[in-house]
Amino acid sequence: MSNLSPNHFKARRAEAAKSLDKNSFLLLSSSKSLIRNNDTTFPFRQDSNFYYLTGFEEPESVLMLSSEGESTIFCRKKNPDLEKWDGYMYGIEGAKDILKFDNAYDIADITNIVPELIRGSKSIYSLVGKDNAFDNNIIGWITKANSLERHQGNIDLKNYSNALGYQRLIKGDEEVELMRNSCEIAAQAHKEVMKNVQVGMSEFDLESMYLNEFRKRGSRFPSYNPIVAGGKNACVLHYIDNNQAINDGELVLVDAGCEYGLYASDITRTYPINGKFSSEQKAIYDVVLEAHDQACEAARVGNSCLEPQRVSERAISQGLKDLGFLKESLDEILDKQLFREYYYHKIGHWIGLDVHDDCPYFLDGNEIKFEKNMAMTIEPGIYVNDSAPIDDRWKGIGIRIEDDILVTENGHENLTASVPSSADQIEELMLS
Repeated sequence: MSNLSPNHFKARRAEAAKSLDKNSFLLLSSSKSLIRNNDTTFPFRQDSNFYYLTGFEEPESVLMLSSEGESTIFCRKKNPDLEKWDGYMYGIEGAKDILKFDNAYDIADITNIVPELIRGSKSIYSLVGKDNAFDNNIIGWITKANSLERHQGNIDLKNYSNALGYQRLIKGDEEVELMRNSCEIAAQAHKEVMKNVQVGMSEFDLESMYLNEFRKRGSRFPSYNPIVAGGKNACVLHYIDNNQAINDGELVLVDAGCEYGLYASDITRTYPINGKFSSEQKAIYDVVLEAHDQACEAARVGNSCLEPQRVSERAISQGLKDLGFLKESLDEILDKQLFREYYYHKIGHWIGLDVHDDCPYFLDGNEIKFEKNMAMTIEPGIYVNDSAPIDDRWKGIGIRIEDDILVTENGHENLTASVPSSADQIEELMLS
C-alpha cells in the first residue's frame, strides 16, 4: 500500500483529466518486471508517472483516464497460486475497490477492450517515446478503433509528457513530507559515514557504509547508484566502479541518496579521507561553496528555473579567475564559456519521485519560473583533470557540493542542510 491515501491519487487523476481535450483518453503503462539473471528479477519499482496517478505498485498494469475524469485500471487477476510465491495481489476487484478506480478489467483482455472504449474519440494521450512496446500497442489500438468508426475522423495520438511533468513539478504537502524524510535519512547517513571514515578505507568500504546507514534509518533502496570517487576519480562525473583505494591526503567525492515512500534524495559531499583539507583543496572547495550558496539563493518564487545555473557560472568563473586558472576577463570567460574546462555540467535537476524528476525546464518555449513547492538540486562543481592547462599541484582535485532545495513562499528550504557543507564544518565533524 502506498504511503499516500487512495484519495490523494484520485485527486491527481481528476486534475490530469482537466488538461485533456474533450472526448479524449490518457493511457499509461506500469513498469515491467526485469530479469536480472536467468530466472531471477530485479526488485520491482513502479514507473514514477504511473505511480503518480494510480498509487498502484504491481507490474502488468495500464491506466486509462477519460477527459471526463473516469478512471479504468487494467491489471492481473488475483492468483492464489502466484501469491504463494510472490505475495499479495490486489486483483481486479481489489484494485477497483481499494484504490478507487471507477472500472477495472483483466490485463489479458486489454487488446479487445481498449479499441471499443476509445472508438469515436478525438485524441489519445500517452508518454510517447518512453516505452516503444507500449507505443506500438497504442498505435495498434488506435488503428483498430479507427476501423470500427469509418464515418468519423481518425483518432490523434498526442504526447502528454510535458503536461504530466508540469503537474508533478509542484509538490503537495504530503509529498514534501515524504521528501523531507528521504532527505533527512540521507543527510544523517552522510554525517555518520563522514564521522567514521579512516585512512586505509576503500571506495567500496564507504559505499557499503552509506548503503547500511540508509537501511538502518528506514530506506531499503538508494535512489541511484552511489558515486564514491577517491582522488582523481572524482573528475569522472558518473563514476560508479567504487572499487579503488583512497590514499591518505586525497579527497573523496560521495554522491549518494535514498528513497523513502518512492521519493528521492540526492546529496553530494566532498571531504578529505584524513579529515584535513590541503590548501589547494580548500581553495577550490571555497569557490564551489560560494557558487552553491549563491545558486541556492536564486531558487525563489518568480525567478527562472535556469537562474541558479547562470549565477553558478558567474561565481565559478570569478573563482577560477581569482585562483589563476583562467586569465581572461570575467565577461570573456562567460561569453566564451571558458569555465567549461573545469565546470562541465548543469547546476542541478528537478527532484521528487525520480532523482531526475521527469519534468520540463521550458513550457511553450519559455523558461519555467519557480513556484512554491518546486524542488531542485543545487550541485556546482570544479574538476581539474590531468589534461587541464594548470600546474600539477591542482590536478586530480574534483569537488562537488549538492543539496536538495525546496522553493518556499519567501525563499527556499534546504532539505539536506543538516549535513555540514563548509570546509571548516566538515573538518570539525571528521576530527571530533
